[in-house]
Amino acid sequence: MYDVIVIGAGPAGISASLYAKRANLNVLVIYHGESNLEKATKIDNYYGFRDGISGEELYNNGIEQARELGVDVKELEVIGIENLGEGFKVKTEKENYESKSVIIATGNRKVKPNIKGIEEFDGRGISYCAICDAFFYRNKNIVVIGNGKFAVNEATELSHVANKVTILTNGLENPKCDFEVDTNKIREIKGEEKVSEIEFENGSTLAVDGVFIALGEAGAGDFAKTLGIIQNGDNIETNEKMETNVEGIYACGNVTGGLLQVCKAVYEGAEAGLSAVNYIRNKK
Repeated sequence: MYDVIVIGAGPAGISASLYAKRANLNVLVIYHGESNLEKATKIDNYYGFRDGISGEELYNNGIEQARELGVDVKELEVIGIENLGEGFKVKTEKENYESKSVIIATGNRKVKPNIKGIEEFDGRGISYCAICDAFFYRNKNIVVIGNGKFAVNEATELSHVANKVTILTNGLENPKCDFEVDTNKIREIKGEEKVSEIEFENGSTLAVDGVFIALGEAGAGDFAKTLGIIQNGDNIETNEKMETNVEGIYACGNVTGGLLQVCKAVYEGAEAGLSAVNYIRNKK
């Protein structure tokens, strides 16, 4: 079991891992996909780089710095976090890892499809969290909209309570899953008081009781909902020590909102890492 698992390898996550590792904790960083930092052609306003530095170079330098210090770094897609009571289980596409604490530093992205009816029925048959809302769809027919491992994971959670789960996708990464897959393009989500039907571009329809959105990868908001972490809009709410309302879970960087700059991310990462250190030491 790790002392700290950091999800995300941007400035916030790597900063957190460095402070935790330098305190002699056992630290794992898990990251996946392209970082927003990598897209920055040149950063001119960060301390110490008078000629600027590319976002890609800064990002890669951070990851290598963590590795050289002895932090375990794995490039895997995190599909969920489970609170075990005495620690946490971080689920990835390949295997699971357990830790005494978790720092969420994934950046904040909520992918919402541009489909007519999404806004209208949000909370009235449309959901973004299978674990949170599966109970309300016992013995019902539901669909999951998505194309990756996150969508399959959400469908699996729902399958334990639903009558039928169908994945609606424009191309599933792994088509050999245990669910019915429909690749017809969606025109509109329809209903009266609640969702009742999906209408496709080809004119066909599908009767449904609920729609779960699981586009792309699981993000900070998805983890927060699953764990019962308080959010302020799309941002995770923390105190000045980057502690969330769930003991042992911290958040830093863009997931907390505010100034979306490297300097803020590095500071919050340091604060989160030190808070995790104090938490682990106090538990021993």
